[in-house]
Amino acid sequence: MAGPSPALNNTADNLDALPVTVLKGVGPRVAERLLRLHIQTVQDVLFHLPARYEDRTRLTPMGAVRPGQQVVVEGEVELAEVRFGRRRSLLVRISDGTGSLTLRFFHFNAGQQAGLARGAGIRCYGEVRGTAAAPEMIHPEYTLISTDAPPPVEETLTPVYPATEGVHQLTLRNLTTQALAYLGEQADERTDGLIDWLPAELIAAQRLTSLPAALHYVHRPPPNAPLEQLAAGRHPSQQRLAFEELLAHHLSLRRVRQRARQLSAPAFSGELPLLDDFISGLAFSLTGAQQRVVNEIRQDVALRHPMARLVQGDVGSGKTVVAAAAALMAVQAGYQVALMAPTELLAEQHFRSFGEWLEPLRIPVVWHAGKSMGKARSQALQAISEGTGAVAVGTHALFQDEVEFQRLGLVIIDEQHRFGVHQRLALRDKGRTGGQRPHQLVMTATPIPRTLAMTVYADLDTSVIDELPPGRQPVKTVAIGQERREEVIESVRKACATGQQAYWVCTLIEESDVLQCQAAEKTAELLATSLPELRIGLVHGRLAAAQKETLMSAFKAGTLDLLVATTVIEVGVDVPNASLMIIENPERLGLAQLHQLRGRVGRGSRQSSCVLLYQPPLSEQARERLAVLRESNDGFEIARRDMELRGPGEVLGTRQTGEMQFHIADLLRDEALLAAVESAAGQLMELAPGHVSPLIRRWLGEAVNYGEV
Repeated sequence: MAGPSPALNNTADNLDALPVTVLKGVGPRVAERLLRLHIQTVQDVLFHLPARYEDRTRLTPMGAVRPGQQVVVEGEVELAEVRFGRRRSLLVRISDGTGSLTLRFFHFNAGQQAGLARGAGIRCYGEVRGTAAAPEMIHPEYTLISTDAPPPVEETLTPVYPATEGVHQLTLRNLTTQALAYLGEQADERTDGLIDWLPAELIAAQRLTSLPAALHYVHRPPPNAPLEQLAAGRHPSQQRLAFEELLAHHLSLRRVRQRARQLSAPAFSGELPLLDDFISGLAFSLTGAQQRVVNEIRQDVALRHPMARLVQGDVGSGKTVVAAAAALMAVQAGYQVALMAPTELLAEQHFRSFGEWLEPLRIPVVWHAGKSMGKARSQALQAISEGTGAVAVGTHALFQDEVEFQRLGLVIIDEQHRFGVHQRLALRDKGRTGGQRPHQLVMTATPIPRTLAMTVYADLDTSVIDELPPGRQPVKTVAIGQERREEVIESVRKACATGQQAYWVCTLIEESDVLQCQAAEKTAELLATSLPELRIGLVHGRLAAAQKETLMSAFKAGTLDLLVATTVIEVGVDVPNASLMIIENPERLGLAQLHQLRGRVGRGSRQSSCVLLYQPPLSEQARERLAVLRESNDGFEIARRDMELRGPGEVLGTRQTGEMQFHIADLLRDEALLAAVESAAGQLMELAPGHVSPLIRRWLGEAVNYGEV
């Protein structure tokens, strides 16, 4: 380690309080750039962890290099010349007696060119490209050396850090070398500089590596370090830090929960004749799971602190009915309800369902979305502010400044993972009246395993609707290549001839609404030519709300046989007679989204089918994804497999994880740690409550203020 440990005085000089400007080379300009990486203190430098490693601890003879390898080579410049082609480039041929290699630079200056003159000694690191006969490196990292006395090679693996413009890897390595010096000569030496916020008994119980030792190891792994284990993030030093990071995130969300419990909320207790009338008036009976969740909500809203409950339920499990039951509890007590959905189509579906169920009970339901205009908009805003709009349904427009509720008692958020924690709390704060906050119910049809829910939704109580309505049959799923398209069209013809209805879903790689719509329009035209006897409708994201409403109503009423659509129908559309779905290019979608789409069929008692019409050849991962869908109809199992294949970040979205950005932890890889993290959080809050804030600050900075948005 470079130099002796800097002296620390016993007051504010713990590394959490020591500004990064104490390190050599950090002036005001560099400090400003480091701020973009959330680095303000010496502790922040230590917890800015490597993304990967490079092995520069050994020299490779040029005669032994092969394309695709990352290697260190050392030799002498034989020739340097500027080539003028489509792009000007500097070509430098080097050799070491065993073979030769070409270095290619597209960006270079006169000084660089002069330094790379014939006879100069050079050491380079980079990826070998080209062929075995003519290997080359493009823009390698290099150092000019004396061939008589070359410097020793690196003693440790070389860390590669997340960087930002103007802050290079060399700068970050230099800063971490200085920061590591504050931990002392010995990796396991305890210092007052870096405080370990985990109690000794917790460290012993979990058999965790000491914090200084873990940081030394991850920043400067020795040459014999197990590269594969490090690359996978499974080394004990990485796991020590991952444990602490998961704990910090879990504690931050627990704190949200704790603060919420200190707030007051209206209590909805007593008799609920509206709810009884609603349930007895339904054309079906609630499942046991729905009844259980309704009772859990009923117990929550009877308390004088805000409910914060997540309802997870697979596609078609009946979450909307549970939401309507919760809404009636608030309305019975004289309060308003806001139901927010991420897309207009889903919000419209809820608006229709709530209208059908609640208006016979003389409960007015109002609509408010970003595209609401003119008289309709002002009437909705007036009804919400005067309280005559008992239930307001819409998109995130519901929590804009112009919307004022008279007496908001319950907020319901559907497809929770599309909204961040901040948005959720902003809507909760909309209902702040007389020091009270509304209750909050959030719903998702993207099930996640319980261990993950403990971390991702630690600020929420969780209910699961794990039962489908009786009579539902699993959807049969088949995967068919595009070359059999005519057969698929024929199966649509036959199904519709027997009175069934079908969906044909078009997907595109491009996110562009315009291109998605063009693809759907073209498909609708081709199907109209092939199936002239069918009544075909077309729904996509760029249609006006009224047009979408008319088409969806026509499809539901059975006056359309086939609905061609983009993925806008992913959630919320309920047509029991639709029993066939074709999904084009399913290899372009994630498993959870495909499962959501498939859930639009199989909502009646008839056997339903889903055809995955893929474009061959399929990648190995796409083949695996489609196989999972063919084998299972269980949303929890599909979500688990989706996370295995794509990783939880992509499945949950960073927003679903409460805007969690992990430095070293990985929710899926480290799932085995989560139960211990939950138990450790309870221990820490009991044994050392004063350690919670600094631990959260160490990993999440000052950004997380979820408690008070």
